[in-house]
Amino acid sequence: MRTNDLILRTTTILIAFILLAFSIYLFLAGHNAPGGGFIGGLMTAAAFVLMYMTYGYDQVKKIIPVNFRFMIPVGLLIAVLTGAGSFLFGEPFLSQTFAHLHHVPIFGEMELATAMLFDLGVYLTVVGITLTIILSIANDQ
Repeated sequence: MRTNDLILRTTTILIAFILLAFSIYLFLAGHNAPGGGFIGGLMTAAAFVLMYMTYGYDQVKKIIPVNFRFMIPVGLLIAVLTGAGSFLFGEPFLSQTFAHLHHVPIFGEMELATAMLFDLGVYLTVVGITLTIILSIANDQ
């Protein structure tokens, strides 16, 4: 017998959207301000966990067919390669650089930093590990 969870299902759509949007903001602002890949990844994982709790594992898996275990090595590889990439320029491990792009359509002026690539690796690793652990516990695998 299903419970009357109309309010939960309706608010989850809005809350998950807000969590995902805020996680993207934290990820993009992380190399210049508080935030970054770690907290952005945790916020993304929180949005996914909320969706799994509300709609169920099978339903969300149909909509988002992502193997979160695959995200862990991909994120680690991106982070390590970003750090090791500085060796190509004779710099110490994890050295960073940045450049300004002028007149980017829609965004205007943007700053690109190699720290963002490292944050991407951390982001993917955190999302992968967090969801793998929580879903493994929830599914008793």
